[in-house]
Amino acid sequence: MTAPAPTASRFGHARQVADAVLFEGYVLYPYRASAAKNRMRWQFGVLVPPAWGPAGGEPSAQHTELVMEPRGDAELAVELRFLHARRRTVEEARADGSFAPVPELRLPDRVLVPWDEGTEETVRMTVPVADLEAGVVELPFARPAAEEAEPVSDAAGRQAGRLVRRAERLDGVLRLRAEQLDLPYRALKLTATVDNTSDWQPPPGAGREAALARSLVAAHLLLGLSAGSFLSPTDPPEWARAVVADCTNRHTWPVLAGDGGRADVVLSSPIILEDHPRIAPESAGAMYDATEIDEILALRTAALTDEEKREARGTDPRAAAVVDLADTMPPEVLDRLHGAVRAFREATAPAGGAPPADGQDPRRPGTPWWDPAGDPAAPAPERVVVGGVPVGPGSRVVLRPGLRRTDAQDLFLLGSTALVEAVLHDVDGAVHLAVTVDGDPGADVRRAQGRFLYFQPDEVTPLEDA
Repeated sequence: MTAPAPTASRFGHARQVADAVLFEGYVLYPYRASAAKNRMRWQFGVLVPPAWGPAGGEPSAQHTELVMEPRGDAELAVELRFLHARRRTVEEARADGSFAPVPELRLPDRVLVPWDEGTEETVRMTVPVADLEAGVVELPFARPAAEEAEPVSDAAGRQAGRLVRRAERLDGVLRLRAEQLDLPYRALKLTATVDNTSDWQPPPGAGREAALARSLVAAHLLLGLSAGSFLSPTDPPEWARAVVADCTNRHTWPVLAGDGGRADVVLSSPIILEDHPRIAPESAGAMYDATEIDEILALRTAALTDEEKREARGTDPRAAAVVDLADTMPPEVLDRLHGAVRAFREATAPAGGAPPADGQDPRRPGTPWWDPAGDPAAPAPERVVVGGVPVGPGSRVVLRPGLRRTDAQDLFLLGSTALVEAVLHDVDGAVHLAVTVDGDPGADVRRAQGRFLYFQPDEVTPLEDA
């Protein structure tokens, strides 16, 4: 093992996404400890002590396998990143100079309450690939138990209380090895495992909170080659497809994450991602609730009452930062969150090439290029053939959703009969059937408002043509 190589600097781009993984679900809107959704913490990438795993049903280890093509005397740089939970209690100052635990401490700008904070931890190592071929390389690590107190002052500057933070001991080991593959080109299968090796034994009645204090939370790996590249675990070249398919990944999902589409960095994440994930450039800052939309979160956070914002600010410094971000976001920044066009596709362009800069269809002045009525040469068909049967307005069909399953609610309509109201095109040329479900008491309202349910032709079976 050597000191970190220059490869580690390549993690800069991937670390932006890794930070989102690290804090995914850390604190959820409305960012208050009292909110029901913030009472069940740390859902992703939790590696618990081995003695707790059978009782809690959570893993104590994660296992990553992927194929790499190192060149020359390549070195592998690795960063294991996780959160170490610290239990924060609130104590109020007494007249005799002592402190007593309280459920909350109200200050002019915030309301402090007990809470579990997450401390960022990183374990780094760099090792020649040749050493990995020679055998397993291990790096044990530990984080000791600790306790600290932070004084809290009131508006007059007097000590009103203190925050006491306690962290439990945490032990683990990072293991790496590589083996030569029988392929036309030199390629190795890299195996990386992370184990929580804490010897803590849960006492009778211990709950998940006690185990979390000794767990690796949101654990993930960054892996980088100084020379060479990794093969995509989801889209490998044909010559390596079989060996990549044989790779086993447990409680983790590796993807290519190099800057500019490079394949020399991998992010092995507990959250499913695509190759080369990135943070949207419109995002104004972390909101720790990536299952939601930044625009909605910003608007809802700004609309919290002053009392709710005080509690959010007292819950966690990161929650306080979200409240401040929402309160100070300029209108032009909020406008950018409303949506963005990354690129135009040729299918949506007018006959002369890319869509015009002014967004208008030159064949019909005043009509946006994306308006179906703007292309008189390609009117939407009145009928479409499904299973050899023409289907159009007035046709009755049986709904068979499930081929794509893009909307889980569609599955509730499996086997229902419906009336086709219209056959529609989208700007990419796909055909959609607008339907109303038989027996729907709101069918007349849907027709009046034009708010139908939509299915593609391969998701229906024709009955009879009305």
